[in-house]
Amino acid sequence: MSAASAPVRRWLGLIAIALGVALIVVDTTIVNVITPSVIEDIGIDSTQAQWIQESYAIVFAALLLLVGRLSDLLGARAVFVWGVVGFGVTSLLAGLAPNGETLILARFLQGATAALILPTSLALLNRMFTGKARGHAFAIWGSTIGAATALGPVIGGWLSENLSWRWAFGINIPLTVLILVLSAFFLVPTPRTRGRIDVPSAVLSILGLGLLAFGLIEGRTYGWVLSESAFELPGLTWASGLSPALVALVLAVVLLAVFVARQVVSSRPTSTREPFMNTNLFSIASFRNGNIATTIIGLGEYGIIAVIPLWLVFTMGYTALEAGIALVPIAVGSFVASGISFPLMARISPLGMVRIGLVLEAAGLAGLGAVAAFTDASWWLVSLVLFLYGIGVGFATSQVTNVVLADVPEDEDGQSSGIQSTFRQLGSALGIAALTTVFFSVLSSDLRARLTEAGASADQVVAWGDAVTDSAGAAIAPLAADPATAFVADAAREAMTHGLALGSYLAAGFLVLGVVATALIPNTQKARQEPATDPVAPEAAGAARP
Repeated sequence: MSAASAPVRRWLGLIAIALGVALIVVDTTIVNVITPSVIEDIGIDSTQAQWIQESYAIVFAALLLLVGRLSDLLGARAVFVWGVVGFGVTSLLAGLAPNGETLILARFLQGATAALILPTSLALLNRMFTGKARGHAFAIWGSTIGAATALGPVIGGWLSENLSWRWAFGINIPLTVLILVLSAFFLVPTPRTRGRIDVPSAVLSILGLGLLAFGLIEGRTYGWVLSESAFELPGLTWASGLSPALVALVLAVVLLAVFVARQVVSSRPTSTREPFMNTNLFSIASFRNGNIATTIIGLGEYGIIAVIPLWLVFTMGYTALEAGIALVPIAVGSFVASGISFPLMARISPLGMVRIGLVLEAAGLAGLGAVAAFTDASWWLVSLVLFLYGIGVGFATSQVTNVVLADVPEDEDGQSSGIQSTFRQLGSALGIAALTTVFFSVLSSDLRARLTEAGASADQVVAWGDAVTDSAGAAIAPLAADPATAFVADAAREAMTHGLALGSYLAAGFLVLGVVATALIPNTQKARQEPATDPVAPEAAGAARP
């Protein structure tokens, strides 16, 4: 390929990468919308429904560090392509699932293949683009994540209402084929480093991250300290004593502490053991402090998305599809930010973009809290503040990754991308755990206080409060339909609105902390400069690094 055509090839390759990322991000949100249809169609119980929703995220988080290491050893392009193939196959399995057990298995496998795609997408971008083009590529990558997060509920709602929940997975098949075609023509083979995988470290990372994800995701369901509901697996029921979420978190801390200690020892120059995760990367200030900032930003960036649809459906009276459409302004804002960022990059550094984005995100979420608490929450006001939030996501999400990876040596692209993806996922899980806990705690306490003030008996307060909270608001409509309990529905709507407002303010506060955290990141990253010739030509010839 000539030097003149190389830039075109890279940008067409970016389409494959962006579609791959969109594929896996949509599947993290689309299932929440289609679950009622799944329950009705194949008769799964509540435990199975929960595992269908959450198994994907748990195994996804558990494998990110391992995939980063594999990306360096096998080549980012190869791992990315195998991830896309696997995602297509497991999506077909999910779409054809005859029962809950098969669908849960498919979701576990989907999460594993999704983990092959996210870190390698970052490694490919970091390798393929240099100079100003690098910032543009990360802007598109970040906007794709923001847009896909918002569009998942829309796609799921429309498909479940007009076709079948099975098409929420079936739609992945033609997209997979398109990505593979684009990858075959426009993603060049990437170099591989020599080495091997430290198996004990791999096991420690998978178990530690998996248990950490489980504890953070399931804490609200099973209790943060004592068991509040039964945890069930085939042949196992955990219904009393310490919460399984707490036990998982404690074990995660122990396993990850052992893992980190092992990596520190392995990373020393005198060590004869090859590190699974090179801790010397954290001596790079932009990488170390950027990952800390990424985690803090994740606390506020996407947790609120988990509760906005509940408020829209059960308090505002939207259908599931309408609630999904209400999130579209986030996607629009993300793409608008991507377009705006291109000319701004000539004057504003990537770190500056991150700060601008975080301020806009915080303003949008604070605005959402104000709209919910102090207005009639007209759809156009909700759309306006979510659009502002989406612009912030478009600026911050993409460029924070650009900043974190800017100074990393090229032969560590895969590993550093896996670490960055892990910190991002950790922040997101922490944020969802914190914000959903606040939301439901406020819903429960506020509703009970309102019912007590209205003169309900203690038994009624407990029964109605539990019904609304345990159903995540779904009990509001039946309560409203009965004149005798209509006042309970009104109180529940007010309590849910209060919970959303406080959750929005809390998320905005996390993002403000994220702005503060960026002060620790040096604004002197060494931008990878555009070489005079095609930087990927040696890779196309299959060159491998020693």
